[in-house]
Amino acid sequence: MSLLSRRRFSTLAMLSPLLPFASHAAEADLIESLLAKANVPRHDDELWVLIDDGEASLTVYRGNRQVERFSPVSLGRGGARTARQRGDKATPMGEFRVNRFNRESQWHIFIGLDYPTPAHARMALKSGIYTERDYDDYFTYYKRYGHPPQETVLGGYIGIHGLGGADPDIHASYHWTQGCVAVTNAQIERLESLIDIGTRVVIR
Repeated sequence: MSLLSRRRFSTLAMLSPLLPFASHAAEADLIESLLAKANVPRHDDELWVLIDDGEASLTVYRGNRQVERFSPVSLGRGGARTARQRGDKATPMGEFRVNRFNRESQWHIFIGLDYPTPAHARMALKSGIYTERDYDDYFTYYKRYGHPPQETVLGGYIGIHGLGGADPDIHASYHWTQGCVAVTNAQIERLESLIDIGTRVVIR
């Protein structure tokens, strides 16, 4: 398993203009435009979560007031991107909602997010990753089951989770997940106590 330190990954990213999806920069505008407005609370009392790839941090806010902060957190080994595909080990950037809790996860606690969102589906259609049929099937599934499909080319099963039995030393030094956001077991317990279904989560 090849792991990059956070500092090394950031350096490579800056030196590699031909990273996957770079040729599709225009399609990323939809998520980027949403992110430009996402770090503002919806109202003064909103409890929301900000995950910052550059700082490798997770912060819980009540309005503009910081409630809790965890650092470092680990993201996907493929980095963080506005556009991801199944198997690329990237963490999707965007604005999400918590839609499930699994308290019997191998990762201690798993807090699921509603990825891929309609915005990600729209971006996939515009970039040619989704066909028109894929796009229609996405919304048909969403309407029927109340959550996005997890088995399309965009991948799924994205969330925030603890370490379970994973190595805390690797966690402290590297981005190691398949695309989720990982925190320590104690931190995921604290996060679970603060948030609920529907809590807004911003990954940027």
